[in-house]
Amino acid sequence: MKLIFRNVLIYLTAVVVIAVDQWTKAWIRANLPVGQAFDLFPGFGDWARLLHIQNTGAAFGMFQTGGTVFTIVAIVVSTAIVYYSFKITEEAWALRLILGLQLGGALGNLIDRLLFGPVTDFISLLGIWNAPIFNVADASITIGVVLMVLAMLLSPAERDGSHLPDTQP
Repeated sequence: MKLIFRNVLIYLTAVVVIAVDQWTKAWIRANLPVGQAFDLFPGFGDWARLLHIQNTGAAFGMFQTGGTVFTIVAIVVSTAIVYYSFKITEEAWALRLILGLQLGGALGNLIDRLLFGPVTDFISLLGIWNAPIFNVADASITIGVVLMVLAMLLSPAERDGSHLPDTQP
């Protein structure tokens, strides 16, 4: 029971990400036809808009023919996160938040793949032709990965090598 309570941050973060992701996707599917755009800030044009697309590939529209592979990857990653969550030390709250972001993102897009086939993407920024279009789940995964890399780079154990086994005789 203590292990489950310790992991509440992971699962609560994942639930919030999934809820926001699925709500925004449902709103887009109900209010913006596929291929249609809505400018969030009139006058800024393509720099910040909602653009409804159906994505059969990975985050940001990469690998469009890999839908089945990404379904399997999402299941494997989600299972690995749940398994690993029981091995994290009590003090690692930041890691729990990071894993919650990644778990929520993976499951948010997995829900789309299982229920609808393609994933609903709609956030279009930068105004660059062929710029990535993404959703809340994609953003959550990306933020989780960036935070994970930063945590590894900034970890005192990583900097001083204390995480490595002692090889001295």
